Amino acid sequence: MTKRCDDDGQATEAAIEAISRTISRLRVLIGRRIISRLALANVTPGLELSHVDVLDAIRRIDGEATVGAIAEQLRIDPSRGSRLVADMVAGGVLYRLASQEDGRRSVIELTELGERLLKEMRDIKDSVIRQAVADWPEEDIEVFAALYARFVCRFDALLTDNQRRAEGCRSKGGPAP
Repeated sequence: MTKRCDDDGQATEAAIEAISRTISRLRVLIGRRIISRLALANVTPGLELSHVDVLDAIRRIDGEATVGAIAEQLRIDPSRGSRLVADMVAGGVLYRLASQEDGRRSVIELTELGERLLKEMRDIKDSVIRQAVADWPEEDIEVFAALYARFVCRFDALLTDNQRRAEGCRSKGGPAP
């Protein structure tokens, strides 16, 4: 049964179910990591898919990219983040600099190779997206871009808030919600 929008702006049940099914399909498609695999094969065949995530995290961090900030962006343990960064430094994709804010910390930067890998991934991704929307009117593409960005930002904020609550509960010795 489809429920119409309420006065408070709640979406219909049918629309929510359609979004949920579409997210599941997209997760499977993205889970194959085709874009990342192509970029790695073209630029740095020795890297793994988890290394691509580090590059993306560095790109999204406001301020200094430290191992801790990268681990937080990826929602992984700092020791795992440290190992990933060390692998990438050894592979010539990243390098470490002394932090200008705190000399005890290292700032992680992309090397020329890292920049090239990010560009290759962006080019492949842009090409795939262009093909997917090739027959859409320009206005639809612009509306979709705005709505999709808003949805993903809100989705990320909800997940981040829930993760913080769970971590806060665990750190106080209680069960995670």
